[in-house]
Amino acid sequence: MIPKQIAIVGGGAAGFFSALSVKEHHPNHKVFLFEKTSKLLSKVKISGGGRCNITHYSEDINSLCDAYPRGGKKLKSIFYQFSNIDTQNWFENRGVPLKTEYDGRMFPVSDQSESVIKCLISECERLGIEIQVNHGVNSLENTSDKWKLHFSNSKPIIFDSVIITTGGSPKSKGFDWISNLGHNIIFPVPSLFTFNMPNELITKLMGIAVENTSIKIEGSKIKTQGSLLITHWGMSGPVILKASSLGARLLSEKNYQFEIFINWIDETNTELLFQKLNDFANSHPSKLISRNNIFSLPNRLWSFLLEKAEVSHDQKWNEIGKKSIRKLIETLTQDNYEVSGKTTFKEEFVTCGGINLDEIDMQNMKSKVSSNIYFAGEILNIDAITGGYNFQAAWSGGYVAGKLG
Repeated sequence: MIPKQIAIVGGGAAGFFSALSVKEHHPNHKVFLFEKTSKLLSKVKISGGGRCNITHYSEDINSLCDAYPRGGKKLKSIFYQFSNIDTQNWFENRGVPLKTEYDGRMFPVSDQSESVIKCLISECERLGIEIQVNHGVNSLENTSDKWKLHFSNSKPIIFDSVIITTGGSPKSKGFDWISNLGHNIIFPVPSLFTFNMPNELITKLMGIAVENTSIKIEGSKIKTQGSLLITHWGMSGPVILKASSLGARLLSEKNYQFEIFINWIDETNTELLFQKLNDFANSHPSKLISRNNIFSLPNRLWSFLLEKAEVSHDQKWNEIGKKSIRKLIETLTQDNYEVSGKTTFKEEFVTCGGINLDEIDMQNMKSKVSSNIYFAGEILNIDAITGGYNFQAAWSGGYVAGKLG
């Protein structure tokens, strides 16, 4: 095969994996990776609190696809070519062993994102991939089935094929240069954000985490389960981030003004709960309710919920009565809060929206609109719930795009 010049635009997870895949499948091709900023793999660095949630454990491809509100089953073809198991093997074969946590998230054993970054960069260096930072691409110009890349600070360069992996954008204007190629853009809105509750007193409990909760967004079918973190601005944690992903468009339409219901103990059988509390009251009549937290909730939260249920802190179990027990159960299982706004951390921004997948051949990530252009990563209308899934789409999409099929 005649050696070709291949450009990768974007120095994130999908960009690096695209570049590495090109060299794996086409060793003689000359590969250039361009990043518009001075930082490479910035999301990899901060993901998972600096530990890098590389992927998620899933037993089969179908369950893996279920984690993507946008993309879903269309990802099946690329996951069959490069799955989460392939991701694990790829990194472990290059000196980055992974571990699986209780919720299925997979991290490097080192608990350091730097392990992942060093692996990817050293592989690029070993394979002779030329990485250029501070090289933003302003536009692409088609010239006889080749592409001339116009940069913000250097002369144009002509390439045989281009793989675009520049990620999502919070504004549709960020996709204008892609629209100019003839692609339709699904309007972008944020995904994976936390809920602001400026008028709720629960924020005074900032720092408290509850492992097993479930939440429901009022007026929708959105229900999620998982751990919840109370912050000084509202609520965060996997259960909130999942809900924000599933409801990305709906919550945008609501202008991020809505109500949520929280089940602090993730138990829906109210009669069973009533029996449990009533039995405890009968067995320990003289004990203080405030000092006998039978659900293992954080003590400060237990006190807060008792107050909300109008149960006095000096009240004993034999003084509560059946009506108050019912009210306490309602507070524990259907606690409601007003959300007014969101917080999206810039470095971890995930976009719901991007290039319409109907315009991409998902067998090879090739554009159906323009010749010799491929896409991978969040620039596409693909995004997932929290837990390593977004990175998996980037690894898989980059790997398949790099085949240049």
